[in-house]
Amino acid sequence: MASIAVGIIGMGDMGRMYARRLGNAGWNAFGSSMASSTATEPSWFLCLEVVVTDVTSQLPKNILLITNLRINACDRPDPNRYKELVEECSDWKNVTIYPNGHLVSRQSDYIIYSVEAENIDRVVAEYGPSTKLGAIVGGQTSCKAPEINAFENYLPDDVAIISCHSLHGPGVNPKGQPLVLINHRGSQQQLSTVESILSCLESKAVHLTAKEHDRITADTQAVTHAAFLSMGAAWMANQQFPWEVPRYVGGIENVKINVMMRIYSNKWHVYAGLAILNPSAKEQIRQYAASVTELFKLMLAGQKAEFAKRVKDAGAKVFRRGWNEDLLLEDEVLDQFSLGEKSPEPVGNSHLALLAMVDCWSKLDIVPYDHMICSTPLFRLWLGITEYLFRKPEMLNEVIEVAMTDDTFRGDDLEFTFAARDWSDRVSLGHFDSYQEKFERIQNYFAPRFPEASRIGNEMLKTILEKTNPS
Repeated sequence: MASIAVGIIGMGDMGRMYARRLGNAGWNAFGSSMASSTATEPSWFLCLEVVVTDVTSQLPKNILLITNLRINACDRPDPNRYKELVEECSDWKNVTIYPNGHLVSRQSDYIIYSVEAENIDRVVAEYGPSTKLGAIVGGQTSCKAPEINAFENYLPDDVAIISCHSLHGPGVNPKGQPLVLINHRGSQQQLSTVESILSCLESKAVHLTAKEHDRITADTQAVTHAAFLSMGAAWMANQQFPWEVPRYVGGIENVKINVMMRIYSNKWHVYAGLAILNPSAKEQIRQYAASVTELFKLMLAGQKAEFAKRVKDAGAKVFRRGWNEDLLLEDEVLDQFSLGEKSPEPVGNSHLALLAMVDCWSKLDIVPYDHMICSTPLFRLWLGITEYLFRKPEMLNEVIEVAMTDDTFRGDDLEFTFAARDWSDRVSLGHFDSYQEKFERIQNYFAPRFPEASRIGNEMLKTILEKTNPS
């Protein structure tokens, strides 16, 4: 039996999502270890009117009985921000807002740092020494190397380090989504405590080391983000709102537009930290820019035979294990989620972004299916539309023909190539300010359509992820 206080330092979008869900589940919750739960056995349930002494003897050994779970939370130490959060969270169950992380750290049994990856060292240095004796500490950053280093440098030796990472955005229902757990310095009992607390998310636990996490997130996220960021940069450079251009409406194009808008409607640091602080991510983004550039040069030179061979050889290598039927997306599904009017006549597209992605995976010997259990919703959509293109030989041949003969797309592909190279350069230089400046400039361009795009994008994700959610 346990009365547990969970501390959340950093009340951005993910921090608030965790606070609300943990707080809502915090009254008299029985938590069971996610690692030992089964499909027929709920990983958590609520008990409103139970005499605890009458039920403990009936609980399986892997059950941790949490009689009370309360949330202590804070954001940056700013009086105005503190007042805002107190007002916003006034009716949240079991959530108390504090002015700073010292007050959270000294009284919480399990503390989650939900701050930007580039700030994790500074924040842990400030609040880590105040950590409660024998507590468990973890983080929610997308790049674990700097997070673990900060914990090792600034936390007392008696503190356990068990990190986590929900592989989805704050607007996605965590049920069934991957949740990475990293037991860097903790006992099995402490890991079970973390599993029990987080089991209310109803996510699928995936146990990794910090190094494994960073490599897999690079494989499944870094290039995916770079592709969509480059699309937005190219459309802005051409002064286009793609849903107003017939060739960018319908089928695969709807996924491209909706996901691009979804990324740019989020905060820049969500993507910058993963790209800049993860060495594997830098390498992959650099290769993606190289693949885009080399394929575009073949298009300009009209070297159709070499272009087609390179594209098809890459597809044969990446998809050599056969098609994953669960990922196939059909036009009648994709066509439902459009921000614009589809042209009555089919319009060709070179799909340089997709061709370059498969070429990049091929060059880096990445098999995208290997990490499906740790994949984000956006990656599963991206892989779905990429596979969709490559599994249809007639469609792939048409794309190759358009790339070689249709000058209509030259300007678009040129700007996309510029954008991919520019994003790669900014990531390689490691300049967060430069990354933020470009991201927010493009974000402001598309901002007027975010509300509508968010609504349609949420509907699209909900529908399509039912087909692409890993088992």
